[in-house]
Amino acid sequence: MKFSINQQDLQKSLSYCQGVIEKRSTLPILSNVLLDVSNGKLTITATDLDIIFIQQISNIEILEEGKTTTSSSIMYDIVRKFSSGKKINFSNPSENKLQLESEKSIFNLNCINASEFPLTDENFNENEFIIKSKELLKLLNKCKFSVSNDETRHYLSGIFFHQTQIEDKIFLTAAATDSHRMSISKIRLKNKIEFEPVILPKKTIFQLCSILEDFDGDIKISNIKSKIKFEINDSILISKLIDGKFPNYVQVIPKENQKKLEIDLKLFLNSVDRVASVSLDKKDGVKFSLSKDMLNLSVNNTNSGDGKESLSVKFDHELDISFNSRYLIDVASQLDGEKIEIYLKDTGLPALIKDPSDFDSIYVVMPMKG
Repeated sequence: MKFSINQQDLQKSLSYCQGVIEKRSTLPILSNVLLDVSNGKLTITATDLDIIFIQQISNIEILEEGKTTTSSSIMYDIVRKFSSGKKINFSNPSENKLQLESEKSIFNLNCINASEFPLTDENFNENEFIIKSKELLKLLNKCKFSVSNDETRHYLSGIFFHQTQIEDKIFLTAAATDSHRMSISKIRLKNKIEFEPVILPKKTIFQLCSILEDFDGDIKISNIKSKIKFEINDSILISKLIDGKFPNYVQVIPKENQKKLEIDLKLFLNSVDRVASVSLDKKDGVKFSLSKDMLNLSVNNTNSGDGKESLSVKFDHELDISFNSRYLIDVASQLDGEKIEIYLKDTGLPALIKDPSDFDSIYVVMPMKG
């Protein structure tokens, strides 16, 4: 195997691989990336057996075809330290060595034979549809912070994707909850699609976000019973799905929250963040003391002190209620408009949060005691 490649092209591809590969794998081959030079391109593959990432790079100069595997993290660390945009020459002087050479540097890395690398060949072509990358990224970003970290309830450890219909309109809807907060967002589809409901795992969500942030175009999505495949330009991401039943989240959405609180978004976000600074772990409740067009925020921590701040708002009632400040900051950080609307009912009942500039996304946050 002998080829030359641009440093930036390889670094970008290897950076995606870093998000897939487990840092402390019990199987040495899973710490490696597969490099396959054939048919005029380099194909790089990384897997942890739950996720497979494949990328093809055609902007290379091939002198000799071949394939091998080597440590992903070591190669990435070397490549990112080479001069940006320079040419890197690769060769295989022996079966268990891969040589990298650029400018005045030469590295010889240990290899494991490509035949030991686990590959999959499922046929995903039965049910597929196309979506814009920015639309998919929006769904992921609006919901990912509500995904649960509780491994005992594995069915909450991902985003629930499913098709919904309102009158004659078809949507791809995403929902996530950790039972303390919930995010729901949807995008309009032109036609009904053949797509079974799926729960996308947390690791896959963050890997997908990192790829989508660098790409603007069409994404082809297809799924079979236990796996989903995303085709993104010259990349493919295949992931196992979470086996479980997502709860009926619709029944949790408050239906009778008539007390509307309207605030300038930036003002609200900055104020909550400031007041919460007195609590190091941000888990102390930020108390809302609401009266006519006035919101008093306060945090009291027995170890570090207290903080207070007053805001002018639009509100026609009186109410005291407390929330986890981190939950409020997470939601507010994802809103796109200039205002935030919080619909309340009573002290112990969940709040419904909306973005007036985005009718397709809603958030539910449970209050804290005290």
